[in-house]
Amino acid sequence: MHEQLAAVGVLFAIGPGDSTAGPGFRFLLSVPLHVHIGVTAYAACNGLGRTTREVIDGLVSGRRGLTACPLEVPFAVPCGVVPGDLPPPPAELAAHDTRQLRIGLLGFAEIATAVEQAIHRYGAHRVGLVLGTSTGGLAEGEAAYFHWLSHASAAPGYDFERQHVFGAFTEALARAAGITGPAYTISTACSSSAKVFSSARRLLRSRRCDAVVVGGVDSLCLTTVRGFHSLGVAAPQGSRPFSLERDGMNVGEGAAFLLLERDPTARVHLAGIGESSDAFHMSAPHPEGIGAAQAMRNALADAGLKPSDIDYVNAHGTGTLRNDSAESLAILAVFGAQTPVVSTKSYTGHMLGASGATEALLCIVTIERQFIPANLGVAPRDPELGLHLPEQRMDTRVRRVLSSSFAFGGSNIALVFEEAVSP
Repeated sequence: MHEQLAAVGVLFAIGPGDSTAGPGFRFLLSVPLHVHIGVTAYAACNGLGRTTREVIDGLVSGRRGLTACPLEVPFAVPCGVVPGDLPPPPAELAAHDTRQLRIGLLGFAEIATAVEQAIHRYGAHRVGLVLGTSTGGLAEGEAAYFHWLSHASAAPGYDFERQHVFGAFTEALARAAGITGPAYTISTACSSSAKVFSSARRLLRSRRCDAVVVGGVDSLCLTTVRGFHSLGVAAPQGSRPFSLERDGMNVGEGAAFLLLERDPTARVHLAGIGESSDAFHMSAPHPEGIGAAQAMRNALADAGLKPSDIDYVNAHGTGTLRNDSAESLAILAVFGAQTPVVSTKSYTGHMLGASGATEALLCIVTIERQFIPANLGVAPRDPELGLHLPEQRMDTRVRRVLSSSFAFGGSNIALVFEEAVSP
């Protein structure tokens, strides 16, 4: 039944009566489910660099984008920090000014022209914006709180509605980009900016939008850096996903944006999406990776693919003992031990709400450039995990990639990206 619906679409009848009802009495809406969702532009900034080219060069060369944490914390821990000064926003967005906004505007600048062209093609009301974040403007909220503690008064210029809440950045970016179509924010912790692809696909399939900008933005803040340290999962050196000597994760910050359109000519398509929610524990994954495996299976089924069709799996791979063990069981259950597995969080740090979109972008890059990146710091590999973990970059044929994002509370999603087939 699923395959039949995907092929022909869904027919909705609205209004009373049956098929014999007269004209104007029964309305039909056909929603095609099998449409080509092409990735027509993308941009990113994070600890690897301020530009998309610098980010890609770091991935290709196997370079870590981690540096000393710039926040005042009583312990040593590296973080993925966007390098250099971040320019202030334009005057019309001054009330929204946060580090999150500045990072987002820096990343969006490279995709702005492509978005302008989409607005010109379709109209501003036909372009949507769906963004993910985990912390929003929490850093500014922290600063306002500390000011209140020290001065017993509100921080000058602090605006909770425009700086702290999750939707504030999306509102500001929509205004800056001239987008007047649907614009909203998703916050499901570390799966936030992977979940945006599911929302965008619904907007495109239903013809509510002709183009959708998706992405994720998060900035460093004390709550996350101190919080993960308090959980005992912050790596004092660079994170080493799937290594026998792995000892935790590193928080990162950054932004990633992708433009999605119903475009069969795009070189890379969003081929499948799979979601699950195991709700095993608030902060720990299911020890057998049941929800993670289900999300990956759902993504393959949605794409009409077999596990052997995937050339490599971009793992969530945080570098913590429990995550990597549970995720390895899930990957083995779905793919076996032959498919190459890579975690790019050793390059960028764990960017929380920005990680899903960033890793989706990096997967697209590997399809375009035909390589599988190296796992940084994986040696010595944990023999109990049983995964195929490349220690060096593999220059090889890459047609399809599956990228997974798993979040606190068991919010799981897997995305499949596929090279377009030449006619």
